[in-house]
Amino acid sequence: MNSFRPGVLPSIVVALLLPLLIGLGFWQLSRAEEKRALLAGFEAREHEAPLAMDDLERRADLAHLRVRLQGQFDERHSLLLDNRQRGGQVGVELLQPFYDQSSGLWILVNRGWLPWPDRRTPPAFSTPEQPVELVARVYVPVGSTFQLQADPAGGDWPRLITAVDPERLWRQLGRGGMAYEVRLEPGPAAYQAEWPLVAMGPEKHMGYAVQWFALAAALVGLYLYLGVHNSRQTARENQHEPSHESGTFHL
Repeated sequence: MNSFRPGVLPSIVVALLLPLLIGLGFWQLSRAEEKRALLAGFEAREHEAPLAMDDLERRADLAHLRVRLQGQFDERHSLLLDNRQRGGQVGVELLQPFYDQSSGLWILVNRGWLPWPDRRTPPAFSTPEQPVELVARVYVPVGSTFQLQADPAGGDWPRLITAVDPERLWRQLGRGGMAYEVRLEPGPAAYQAEWPLVAMGPEKHMGYAVQWFALAAALVGLYLYLGVHNSRQTARENQHEPSHESGTFHL
């Protein structure tokens, strides 16, 4: 142990940072595995036949299930989900209540992305006036989503929002509705409806995991180098230190 002297402060820093870095690396690995499972689940349901709304009650996992809706949009209570980007352009996603005649439920339908380059004028959209038949996918957010609370409970319509909360909307309107939004598949009633399945793919999480583990390895390497360097420097100082021999004095 005399050949390794890293010092007290570097030892404390390593003891605190090393478990954190390793923990972050393994957390990113677990997130990558979650995203792989999510993508695999979507692929398994990609070609399933659309279900009626009543059939959803018998399914435990609703994420990405295809559903068939038949009814009419409520244009008066449209929502615009702010801060959505596609291809480097800023815009919004258009969400509208939809009354499904077969189930008697209200469903919040996301009709897709709209460009909004000029904030001085509202984005332009139109709504089918007649009953329509739609095919959409149930969107279940992954994990707990961060919800901003700045969306006003009142105000003019269409209403600009920063987070989607269907249950809150149904309470405000006094209606019974589905707890999740559904996202339209491309069709006559949809705008730009190419939906990214995940905001960050498994490969991104793997890349972040490698970075955290690399930082942990670098920290250990620096700690070992510092310990050996300090030990050698102390040894050199001891070698050049003059020896003091006791003398005898005669009167």
